[in-house]
Amino acid sequence: MTDLQRHSLGLGERPALLLVDVIKGFTDPACPLGSEVDSVVEACRALLDVFRQKRLPVFFTTVVYHDESQARVFRQRVPALNVLEPGSEWVKIDPRLAPANGEAVIEKQWASGFFNTDLAQQLEAAGADSIVIGGLTTSGCVRATAVDGLQNDYRVVVACEAVGDRNLAAHESNLFDLQAKYVDVLALEDVVENITRLPAGSGEYPATAPGVSSLFALSILLFSYVENGMRTFL
Repeated sequence: MTDLQRHSLGLGERPALLLVDVIKGFTDPACPLGSEVDSVVEACRALLDVFRQKRLPVFFTTVVYHDESQARVFRQRVPALNVLEPGSEWVKIDPRLAPANGEAVIEKQWASGFFNTDLAQQLEAAGADSIVIGGLTTSGCVRATAVDGLQNDYRVVVACEAVGDRNLAAHESNLFDLQAKYVDVLALEDVVENITRLPAGSGEYPATAPGVSSLFALSILLFSYVENGMRTFL
């Protein structure tokens, strides 16, 4: 069977950045849900910096379960999710990617950032015409959110170094499948370059946010690639 014909759509004129579940529960190996994802966090930081520099919309998602009725079957299947309780350290955005003023953190209970949330309405209110996605995990919440982005009629780009998974085979196969049917999967460097070429937006974000600069984060990733001969993920 031959592959489907598809077109690379790229980004629109006002993309939004959506960082999916870059919470301490997933970025801290001390949590039952977490693992070592420093390279993914660094790549997300590079995206965050360039979006803030361009004053383009930025959104985060987290997972919080307020009572036993929420995502009951999902939590039965993956009991470790039960640590994601209100007020827990595990539901907070990783401090290396801390949201700035005006950047929404959207609570969800299932895999997709769109399912039973107001993400679609917030994207529309922000005037977004496309989405760049980073975060965790590729085979779970990233994939579900990316597909739902398409189903909400947004062009979607996944920055491949800015997403990760506990299982490398799952990571690679899901990126392959997303690229084959639903979204554009692009190198982080290409995404940053494309955003840099856009005119500045009208957001209230600082021109330069505190923390690791995008150039520094990119240099770390490129050095790791040269040294190890391959990109490493969860």
